Amino acid sequence: MFAHGQTVIQLMEQLAPKHYAVENDKIGLQLGTLNKSITKILVALDVTDAVVDEAIEHGAELIIAHHAIIYRPLAKLDTSTAAGRLYEKLIKNDIAVYISHTNLDVADGGINDWLADLIGIVPDGRQCLEEVHTDKLYKLVVFVPESHQEQVHEAIWRAGAGEIGNYSNCSFNIKGTGTFVPGAGTTPYIGAQGKLEKVDEIRIETIVPYSVHRKTVQAMLKAHPYEEVAYDLYPIDLKGRSFGLGRAGKLAQPVTLGELAERAKQIFDVPTVRVVGSLDRVVRKAAVLGGAGAKYVRHAVFAGADVLITGDIDYHTAHDALAAGMTIIDPGHNIEKVMKQQVADWLNKQLASSKSETEAIPSSLNTEPFTFV
Repeated sequence: MFAHGQTVIQLMEQLAPKHYAVENDKIGLQLGTLNKSITKILVALDVTDAVVDEAIEHGAELIIAHHAIIYRPLAKLDTSTAAGRLYEKLIKNDIAVYISHTNLDVADGGINDWLADLIGIVPDGRQCLEEVHTDKLYKLVVFVPESHQEQVHEAIWRAGAGEIGNYSNCSFNIKGTGTFVPGAGTTPYIGAQGKLEKVDEIRIETIVPYSVHRKTVQAMLKAHPYEEVAYDLYPIDLKGRSFGLGRAGKLAQPVTLGELAERAKQIFDVPTVRVVGSLDRVVRKAAVLGGAGAKYVRHAVFAGADVLITGDIDYHTAHDALAAGMTIIDPGHNIEKVMKQQVADWLNKQLASSKSETEAIPSSLNTEPFTFV
């Protein structure tokens, strides 16, 4: 059985939730409809005319891309223009386009983590360059009979509740007595209709991040034996985990700037890189940011990085970096192409787990607009 379009996007938004995106970013469904079955998904960095032809060739009904095809409100749809012809081809072939941009950059296990992994930044102590989103925290309180205390505990912890810093499975439990009278039409797990029941219960309290609060409540309700569950969920004035753009951290081994530049050429499959700084300088801590990173030089300096690896560095920013003691490797904007295989693999794993026949395939096309001579 093939997955419905909305189901595919629900899976995609588990990887890159929409609320992670920076303000006013053009993400989500940009063209077409998701109200259909999807047999094939084409994952692309950019949606170009050639990429649409590739989608048609593979019979894909959905393109999931990183870069938006609609940046600003359309005053008209003129099919004599290049953009108009692209939209027309997509519509005529019933291909929907969904964009996952800065939310995929920010996400754990998203583009910036993939780039950091490739560069060799160790996961331990890895930090973001700029905070974009902080997960709000909630307190979940639920009353459960002693017989099901562990069952409910396990369910809410598996859903992502109970994490405080580097500690997991955190909760506080109090014994007490619950009272209730089952009314007409009820089928109580304990007690009988019309009779006051007193039950030894446990009050479980735990922390739940906003990003998983619905999942946690659903898991708790499923594990709980009662027909009507007594629980509270309320916000608390504590800062949760922060998510952001870019990554910085220690390299597994110190290298020279020149050696790291050569590594970048190989792992990102680019013929050349631009380097700012002395090639002999030893690099121990690196920062990386997919896309255009000119405005993040000071963030890299603040993070204590020796080098910033990013794209689209301009002349004056390069001089500012030198003055600040920061080195730069610019392999270009197109290195974000790592998302094609990674997103396709992630989606295929999720689809397979639900026994769906829908397949995600990475675009094989190189959408780098520059030719290196």
